[in-house]
Amino acid sequence: MKRRWKIALWAVGVLTVAGTGGFLFLLLSPPKPAPVLDPGPTGQRIEADGILANYFPVKGASRGPAILLLGGSEGGIGKDVEEQALLLQRAGFSTLHLAYHNAPGKSPKLVNIPLEDFYRGLDWLKRQPEVDAGRLAVMGYSKGAEAALLVATRYPGIRTLVLGMPSSVVWDGMSGENYMLGSFSSSWSEKGKPLPSLEYKGRTDPESLVPVFVNGLKLLPSRQETLIPVERFKGRILMVCGEKDTVWPGCMMADQISKRARAKSGPEIALLRYADGGHGVMGAPFTDPVKLSRWARFSGGSAKGNADARRDSWPKIIAFLNAELK
Repeated sequence: MKRRWKIALWAVGVLTVAGTGGFLFLLLSPPKPAPVLDPGPTGQRIEADGILANYFPVKGASRGPAILLLGGSEGGIGKDVEEQALLLQRAGFSTLHLAYHNAPGKSPKLVNIPLEDFYRGLDWLKRQPEVDAGRLAVMGYSKGAEAALLVATRYPGIRTLVLGMPSSVVWDGMSGENYMLGSFSSSWSEKGKPLPSLEYKGRTDPESLVPVFVNGLKLLPSRQETLIPVERFKGRILMVCGEKDTVWPGCMMADQISKRARAKSGPEIALLRYADGGHGVMGAPFTDPVKLSRWARFSGGSAKGNADARRDSWPKIIAFLNAELK
């Protein structure tokens, strides 16, 4: 009897993988490791105390401001964010580009990522001889913006935030289990416990992932514990979003953050929104037309809209950081 059950389960497994379950099998598999770029001549690799990062210091006669810089769901230490780090370094900000998932020694999936990883990065920055520990910012886009806002409400001493395509809530972990089978895990954890998180609901359409997030946000009246309490952060915030974002509803969630901050006497917030921009509106201005076209195809908005948004927003980000940190 036991042998027959084993044969039957094996047969079901084979049929599942061979049929529609083949897609599920691929979805549940670990993602391909993301790039971990060399820091180049002006940076240094940091691999200590659980930190994997590229650090771009600004050497000078006195201590200066510093930024913890976070990428998104791509993971690793990739080129787009490294370009931002180099520009921030040239503008006078010592910058730690932190890997927090899909990198050596880190979770391959963006699931239950410990907030302690970010705390350790900030602690490390504060100890550097060229850094003024009283002038710290966190800057991130997409899932990195979700983490940045969440960390700023829990870690004392952060002066200011820059959030690209932000999230107003803690979302479920980014895994096939969550997408296909319901809520299994959070994106973030603290002290070993997953944070309350909002589920993905419904289905995507051929052109956009946005519907699963919009449908998830409809659950908020009964899932208030998943909202990020922006009112706990007392610094100023600059946000950037594109109204044609096809990855998630960044402008909708930016509006939710702003509304909550006003209603609860929270921080002062500035929002740059771009009518023809997508999920690629924040970052180093585009110089490669191939990369620009790829961002527009993947993230929404037109190539011109995303290029114009970055060209307009980046100098404003630097001016904002100068005003808040220098």
